[in-house]
Parts: sequence; structure tokens; C-alpha cells
Amino acid sequence: MTEKDLTGAADRAVTGGEARDGRPRRRRARTGSVGGTPLPLLLPALVGLAFLLLPLVALLVRAPWRSLPEQLTSPEVWDALRLSLVCATAATALSLVLGVPLAWFLARTEFPGRGLVRALVTLPLVLPPVVGGVALLLALGRNGVVGRWLDSWFGITLPFTTAGVVIAETFVALPFLVISVEGTLRAADPRFEEAAMTLGASRFTAFRRVTLPLIMPGIAAGAVLAWARALGEFGATITFAGNFPGRTQTMPLAVYLALQSDPAAAIALSLVLLAVSIAVLAGLRDRWMTVS
Repeated sequence: MTEKDLTGAADRAVTGGEARDGRPRRRRARTGSVGGTPLPLLLPALVGLAFLLLPLVALLVRAPWRSLPEQLTSPEVWDALRLSLVCATAATALSLVLGVPLAWFLARTEFPGRGLVRALVTLPLVLPPVVGGVALLLALGRNGVVGRWLDSWFGITLPFTTAGVVIAETFVALPFLVISVEGTLRAADPRFEEAAMTLGASRFTAFRRVTLPLIMPGIAAGAVLAWARALGEFGATITFAGNFPGRTQTMPLAVYLALQSDPAAAIALSLVLLAVSIAVLAGLRDRWMTVS
């Protein structure tokens, strides 16, 4: 059977054959489907959609809208919000400094065990955050593998400090940036770098002047994801940095603390984080929410 015959058979299957006058007939929609979606798929899809949206709707319905301005203008909320924004931004900056070179190393360098290294880099994505906090304590704590030398040689103590919050957030946010940038690097044509090097540019100059502008959208998307992940980090932060107001208490920790004594304040803080998440999705809509 030729390609022409297959094409004609597919067209007839879609249109339902031809009428006597030679014009194609439209096949009637089969029963058991809505809008072309089979009922066995449509019903679980609607249940899944409701499952995801119902908690968000409940948050909006039960929000204390009348007392919301008072809740959000309290000094404790502003301290937690300020600390969250500062630490998330610092963690994103640190992720950019470390993550972009790491992504280039994984995408452009061939070495034995690269798959294992990539798996280890992405491990914090699936590692429970509390376990990550414990691992950070064992590594960078006062008696940790590296922390003891930082304390004895330089007098640097990271746990239960604002710097510890940044470290904990970087640990969980860095893989998001690496994955995004590495995927963009793999999609970029390496021949542009090779052409720049044949013209006398060093490999670093080719990366800085040619590759970096090409992968900037991927870097921007990864930075937004890393920032959002750092802003919402809870487990590693409370384990490694504690929950001290004004010093290590970020917005998620403030929500957890307020939920035990003032549920209205917890809902108000949750609305702030929800608004930030929606803003992140809006910023990434051109990358993830459109179909090419």
C-alpha cells in the first residue's frame, strides 16, 4: 500500500467516507464522549481538577477579608516577608553563580559518570526537605564535617543564622536552575561556540559573548523557579536555621507558627504566598502555559 493510499484511508476514517455526490461526509460523534473526550477519561480528569482547585478555593472562601489589611500590616508579618524576600533573592543569586557553570559542565562536558553526577545534582528535588536540613547540619553545623573547620579557622557559624536560611534555600532551589539551564544548553547549537573559537575567541569568551545570550531565557525561567522554590522552603530551613523571629523566621515558618495560635493570620500569610505563586506562573506563561 502506497503513502497516497494510507493518506486517503486516514481522510476517509476522519470524514466518514464520501456521499453519493462525491463530497465527504462528517462522521457522527460517537456516544460515550463529551467534546471528543471519552467519559472514562473525562470523569477522572474533572475529579483531579477539582482535587487541585478545591483547597485553593477554600483558602479564598475562608480568608478573613475584613481583617486582612490589619493582619498584613503587623510588624511580625512584615519582618517575615522582608526576610523571605531578602533570603530568597540571595539564594537565587547564589544559585545563579553556582548553577549556570554547573549546568554548562553537565551539558557540554563528556566525562565518566556524568549520569550519576546529574542524578546527584537533582537529588534535592526528591529528597525530603527535613532530610536535607539534617544533612546540612551534619555538613555545615558547628560539629559538622566542614562546619567545624569554618568555625575554628574563620569563626563562621551558619546554623540558626540568616546566612543559614540562605544556604538551606539554595540547597533546595539550585537543582531547579540547573535543570532549566541545562535543558536550554542542550537545545542550543554548540556550533556557534565552535565558530567563535575558530575566530580566535577563548572558550570562556565564546560562552560569555555567544552562548550566554542564547540561553538567557532558560536562565531567567530557572531563576524564577529557584526564587519561588526558595521563597516557599520550610523543612530544610526550620531544621538547619531554626525559627527565630526577625532572624530566621521566613513566611512559611510564620504560617506554621500562626496556624497554632492565630488561624486568621495563617490564612492571611498563605494568601500572600498564593499571590506570589500566581505571579510566578504569570511570569512563566510564555514558556510553560502556551502550546507551540
